[in-house]
This record gives sequence, structure tokens and C-alpha cells, in this order.
Amino acid sequence: MNDKPVIGNSRRLFLKHSLAYSAAAVSIGSLLPQLARATEPLSARYPDPAVAALDDSFLDLRLFNASVEKLATGLRWAEGPVWMGAGRYLLLSDIPNNRIVRWDEISQSLGVYREQSNFSNGLTCDNQGRLVTCEGSTTHEQGRRITRTEHDGSITVLADNFEGKRFNSPNDIVVKRDGSVWFTDPPFQSGNEYEGHKIQTELPHGVYRIDGESLKVTRVIDDLAGPNGLCFSPDEKSLYIVEGRAKPNRLVWAYAVNEDGTLGARKKHIEATAYGALDGIKCDEAGNLWCGWGSNGSPQGKPEELDGVRVFNPQGKAIGHISLPERCANLCFGGPRGNRLFMASSHSIYSIFVNTRGATFAK
Repeated sequence: MNDKPVIGNSRRLFLKHSLAYSAAAVSIGSLLPQLARATEPLSARYPDPAVAALDDSFLDLRLFNASVEKLATGLRWAEGPVWMGAGRYLLLSDIPNNRIVRWDEISQSLGVYREQSNFSNGLTCDNQGRLVTCEGSTTHEQGRRITRTEHDGSITVLADNFEGKRFNSPNDIVVKRDGSVWFTDPPFQSGNEYEGHKIQTELPHGVYRIDGESLKVTRVIDDLAGPNGLCFSPDEKSLYIVEGRAKPNRLVWAYAVNEDGTLGARKKHIEATAYGALDGIKCDEAGNLWCGWGSNGSPQGKPEELDGVRVFNPQGKAIGHISLPERCANLCFGGPRGNRLFMASSHSIYSIFVNTRGATFAK
């Protein structure tokens, strides 16, 4: 047998390997810029000029070398984000497009999680890691209800009416440690064909509690104008609720939470002055309130100065502001350690690492 290499075959083998290595290099070269764009910082400077301390106490919550990053864009009205820890991904509603989208932390990619989501709005995760959804309007004879997505992907309806009357447009939602589900029900999505369908509402603006075991629905508040974002304090002894149509300024009320699931006395916690507007809210482990922020629509308001996230300490004092190029409707804490703030902001998703964790990560 002749063991000498054949020159023609060697040349073809060399060219084959060369082309394979070139293709791999092109693939890697095209991937890295894509990943870089996926987490593009709004500023290359440290500290990020978009993160402003309104009080020195905020400096303890800010990370000196963390930037506001734009993760994805192409949405029409981003709302209701929730971090799904078991899968390391973020879900949020794109209301006018009637879908839930998914941003994956590992691949840094954005895709569709659920089409025909019944114009979903607020999303949260229950104590077993299941998605719980505010379905704000009707699609194909469904919607205007609270649903839970089971681990096998099936949908369980938790509530779709109160005393025989359909909800207005469930908006934001939170699950308490005892398994009870709390949600707001303003009429926001009931008056147009953009975020749902025009309907004649049957119920007053309300806030409801679904018992974690019996699924009994109780209305706990019926005297707020446009109840919107809501969250519990870290010890769950206070429930914060945004009154989105309060006049002359939007408000956050703090309600005492009783052992039997009812609410006690309330006090005004925050007033959005200077043409500011509140939307979704979340508490961190120290009781600071992180609020989606923007202009209330007044001609005197300056969205370029207001858009972003406003942070308040447990006493209701504004201590920090994160400026964004778009209005922030809602936000959540996420990431493996609960120290990454995700901000659903009109057309895009932004994030920043902070020196605190969301209250639900401190259980």
C-alpha cells in the first residue's frame, strides 16, 4: 500500500478545513456584535448620568459601575413585566399587539411567548412559579379575567366576574405569601379598540382579592379613581395602590392589611406633583418603592425630564430617579439574585443592576 499523501486530495482537504474555519469565524464575528447590541448601555460613563440621586441615601442603592441597558425594542406598549426565575427569562405584555413576549437572559433574544393573550396587562408569578395574568379585554369570547398558566401549559381561570358581573379590564396583579391574588380593575382598556374593545362596564373601579384556597373573590376597595399599580411592603402589612385618576395629582395610598385579608386604615403615601404620573410599582427588600414614572399629559409637563423610574423611601420621600428615553409603564426585579431592575417602557425593555433586591426575593 502506498502511504504517501495524494497531492490533489491534500489540497482539497486543506481548502475544506480552511472554509470551515472561515465560516466559524464569520459566525462568531456576527454573533458578538449582536450580543453587544442586545445589552447596549445608554451611556458609556460611570457613574451613569441617567441615574440621579435626589437624596444621598439613594447612593446606597446605586451601583457605581452599572449602566442602564436597552435590551430590546419593537413593542407598541410594554406593560406588566415579571421575572420567571426557573427559566431565567422575562415576560411582559405588548398590549396593542395582543401578545405576551419573552426576553431570554441566556440568548439575549426577544420572542413571542403567547399570541392572542386577551390583551394581557399585568403579570406576576405565584408561589409555585406559575404565571398569573390580568387579561384586560376580550379575544374570541374570552378575556377580562384572571388566569393562571399551569406547569403543563394549560390555562386555569381564577376569576372572571364579581357577583355575576364581568370585570372592567384587570390591570395589575400581585400574589401574597398566603397564596391570595390581589388585582386592580379600572376601566382603562374598555374605552378603545387599541388596547382591547369598547364595552359598557358593569362594575365600579375596584381592587379585588382572590382567596388562595377557595378562590372566593372579594372586593376590598371600590372608592378609588382608576386603581392601577399595586404591591405589598416587605412584611406584607401594607398594601400600596396607585390611584391613577386622582385629581389634581396621581397618588399612592398605603393600606393596612388585616390578618383576615381585609384592609384597614389608609394614608396618602406619595403624591405625583410637578406633572408627574405614576403607573406600576414595586417594593425592594428595604421598603423603598420603585415607581414607573412619566408625564401626566399636561402641556406644562416635560416628558424628557419625567420619563423613567422614580424611587421613594419608606417614608414616601423621593430619593432617586432613573431617566429613560421613553415613559416607563411598569417594572420588576429579577435576575438570579433579584438585583436587576427590568423596566417596561413604551416601545422597549431596559434594565439596570442595583444594590438591593426586590421584596419577593427576600422571603
